[in-house]
Amino acid sequence: MPLSKRARIEIYLPGGEKPSHKRLQEVYENEFMNTFGGCTVIRNIEGRYLSSDNQADFDRINLVYADTPFELESNLEALSKYTDHLREAALGATTEESMLVVVHEIYHSL
Repeated sequence: MPLSKRARIEIYLPGGEKPSHKRLQEVYENEFMNTFGGCTVIRNIEGRYLSSDNQADFDRINLVYADTPFELESNLEALSKYTDHLREAALGATTEESMLVVVHEIYHSL
């Protein structure tokens, strides 16, 4: 059976114990469950980066992702608008300076 192309949407959220971060993650989990039928959550991932003073630093992040029923290329504009909305909502609900939302093509063996 041939592989099926799909678009995967990933949201990298701040980890930790802040109630606002927990509520935001719950909102995205519910959004993906209601829109795509489910999602995967990976908690307590370590994100590493160089700080403004060029020192190595890290944050705890949580990843929420869902596989859409759509092909990426033929739905690029709609997926772009949807993910822009997801990112803007996250930025409006937190004090984070940036929020990473990723869309990429995956292949399912059905």
